[in-house]
This record gives sequence, structure tokens and C-alpha cells, in this order.
Amino acid sequence: MSGEIIEIRVPEGGESVTEADIGEWLKKVGDAVATDEPIVSLETDKAAMDVSAPKSGVIKELHGEEGDTVEVGALLATIEVGASAAAPNGAAKSESVPKKEAAPSAAAAPAGNGAPLPPAPLSP
Repeated sequence: MSGEIIEIRVPEGGESVTEADIGEWLKKVGDAVATDEPIVSLETDKAAMDVSAPKSGVIKELHGEEGDTVEVGALLATIEVGASAAAPNGAAKSESVPKKEAAPSAAAAPAGNGAPLPPAPLSP
């Protein structure tokens, strides 16, 4: 379950690659990530690559800023494994509530127009 913290490190990019630049953070602290979902884009002299989450979870820490040069093996991020399941469910519930609130607002607006009386019979 949750609680296990894993470290995401700069991968080896080839025989002669010893460092990379952080191109763009694709996730931020608190974001849920799925297995194999990209977290950060790195750029080397030879290629650009995305570093992905090895397991699903929630981003706990990010190390480095966009444009920073990082050594192969340097810590990029930490993920709390298994914590992602709670975040999407909470987000889905939050999305459901505004949808329910939006429906009465939509009914109220047409009532001002006087045309849609059918939605009232659908409620009971």
C-alpha cells in the first residue's frame, strides 16, 4: 500500500554521457503519477529523454530547477508509492459536486427565460 518512498534518479544516457540538463518538469509536488508516466524531460549533448515513474504514486519532492545541470545518478524526485489511488478518487468526487451544483444553476437560468418547464417534472 502507500508509505513506500522511491527515488527517481538521472538515468545513464550512454557511455560518454555524465550529466544532463533539466528541460521541463512535467509534474509538480502533490501530483499523482501512473507507472511509466513521464515526470521530467532531460536534455543531454546527444539526446533528449523523459524520465518516467517506475511505480504509481504521488510526487513528494522534486530536486532541481528547469535549466539546472544534474549528474548521472543524481536524485530528481521522490514518489510515495500507492498514494495515487486516493488522489484521483478525491478529484472525481470533487468534480461530481460542481456538476450537481451546475445543474440547478442551469435550470435556474432557463426558468428566467420561461421556456424550460420540463426539467421541473424530471426532478420529482
